[in-house]
Amino acid sequence: MKALSLAIAAAIGIAALPASAADLSNLMVRARAVNLDMANKSDAIAGVAPADAITVNDKTIPEVDLTWFFTPNVSAELILTYPQKQTVSVGGAAIGTFKHLPPTLTLQYRPFPNAAIQPYVGAGVNLTYTMNNNMTALGKRVTLDAYSLKPALQVGVDIPVDKKWSINVDVKKIWLGSDVYLDGTKISHVKLDPLAISVGVGYRF
Repeated sequence: MKALSLAIAAAIGIAALPASAADLSNLMVRARAVNLDMANKSDAIAGVAPADAITVNDKTIPEVDLTWFFTPNVSAELILTYPQKQTVSVGGAAIGTFKHLPPTLTLQYRPFPNAAIQPYVGAGVNLTYTMNNNMTALGKRVTLDAYSLKPALQVGVDIPVDKKWSINVDVKKIWLGSDVYLDGTKISHVKLDPLAISVGVGYRF
């Protein structure tokens, strides 16, 4: 729970950064489309399904992120979206849906902040909440862990169009997993570990 509290505090800290006109020059806001490509690794379900039978659909989602520049070389990025609905299948047969909210906070290093093409690398934490479980199997309710708190890595590039606007391409590897329960009894563990590939536009205040 201590790690969860720290992640929440860090996210709130980024969102609550000073909003004066002078401070806003350190803020970049982006809108991106993100494709989530799920790894879909899972333990076998004894007597029911083999390993990797549990899958969650890939999906392209909208995302808004806030990037705060502490220095020209060091920044922090918080990505946000609304709860996303996903379909869960076992052996190719859908068993229902759930929703997740996956804010991710990373610390970034930018080696060439004034170049025409500005690459960066980052590392941080993903905190995914699951909710609205609507899944059944063998006539029983299927549920997931309430949240997953795991690492995230990223690499990306900003391409300035002018002093304010830029184009962004970003790739993140997010470690994300959950135990799977049937009427409260654990029956498997699933690793989604999505590769998140995004393209979008940014505005620097």
